[in-house]
Amino acid sequence: MRYVEYGKENDNIILLLHGGGLSWWNYEEVANSLQDDYHIILPILDGHAESDKPFTTIADNAAEIITFIDTHLGGSVFLIGGLSLGGQILLEILSQRNDICNYAIIESALVIPSKLTHSMIAPAFGTCYGLIQYNWFSKLQFKSLKIKSDLFDHYFKDTCAISKKDMIAFLQANSLYSLKESIKKCTAKVYVFVGGKEKNAMQKSAKVIHQALQESILQILPGLYHGEFSINQGKDYANKIREIIED
Repeated sequence: MRYVEYGKENDNIILLLHGGGLSWWNYEEVANSLQDDYHIILPILDGHAESDKPFTTIADNAAEIITFIDTHLGGSVFLIGGLSLGGQILLEILSQRNDICNYAIIESALVIPSKLTHSMIAPAFGTCYGLIQYNWFSKLQFKSLKIKSDLFDHYFKDTCAISKKDMIAFLQANSLYSLKESIKKCTAKVYVFVGGKEKNAMQKSAKVIHQALQESILQILPGLYHGEFSINQGKDYANKIREIIED
């Protein structure tokens, strides 16, 4: 797994795990806002553009990050955040190592498995994957994701670099993820965020996570779609991190 880093000279370490199909730039604005005070590490998840290996499983990604923290960061960090697929990987990290961070931010992580969605992913990408290479098609996809316009070049370049096999693999993994019983042993202070305009399954998932982690804090963000908090409102997300840490 490869990593992009900001503020290396700082002691307190924050890891942020990007969403599926995105990359480190998911948190670029957040990192720029925090780098004067924190050491920000942005892993590039397996199977994504500029990654060093194919995507296998959510559990494998979690184990890789735990090994990185153990090997290079003394076995624990200050805060870990994750969006969507990154949020699922974070939940898996907390399930495998309950004391790996002081704080965790779970944004829009699906934990209600859908066998129907899983069954549709491979056929759908079998017919439309080639269109990803066309600018006009990517713009339509990009617009549907509600990502701010100045990130399109990142999105187009990196989406084109993801193999069909990897894209199907991480989307299928995303569709079937469910919480492990061991998540209840997590000792981190967990904050769960979900957009008020997200799909019902995502909002239900946020409540499931909140119920499993009874000391967690759940916040529904009015007017926001999937991923908008960290991607489109990076300064607000960074301010929330400061607020969490300072409190």
